[in-house]
Amino acid sequence: MEINFKEIFTAGMILFAVIDILGSIPIIVDLRARVGKIQSEKASIVAACIMIAFLFVGESILTLIGIDVNSFAVAGAFVLFFLALEMILGIRLYRDEEPKTASIVPLAFPLIAGPGIMTTILALRAEYQTINIVFAIILNIIVVYVVLKLSGQIERLIGTNGLGVIRKVFGVVLLAIAVKLFATNVKGLFN
Repeated sequence: MEINFKEIFTAGMILFAVIDILGSIPIIVDLRARVGKIQSEKASIVAACIMIAFLFVGESILTLIGIDVNSFAVAGAFVLFFLALEMILGIRLYRDEEPKTASIVPLAFPLIAGPGIMTTILALRAEYQTINIVFAIILNIIVVYVVLKLSGQIERLIGTNGLGVIRKVFGVVLLAIAVKLFATNVKGLFN
């Protein structure tokens, strides 16, 4: 295992696009308005623990139920594809119940470390070294923490239209990543 800055950067950008913390600022601001204080530190730490734990035990869980990493990566490509469509087209394909409090449950899971990120982590594991993915997760959690802390200021600075543009740009990046992930892993299904 060796540290590869290119892998850390690429995995970090993929995770950043899937987490979509900047696109989640309106949800975070709404949560803050409804329940008062947001526990940024707690949410960030719990999300990091969920992601890192899934990175290490996710593949074992798959093996236990008889699914290979290539199959999961192809399924992950489909999930990323639909997440990208949501971001680009501004539609909601996945509907979750509205959170009642701004504690660990709505922030750490599913907003930060939701099903999309878990699928992405296992898909990344098929292509990148584990140590580089861990660094990418940690860098993203630092960004998530800063955004949670400064969400009100960021919203005022960028504005609703700016957040919309950022969301669409990352949606296109995510769509390209989904296509690459599918193309890379679909061959493994037929070997």
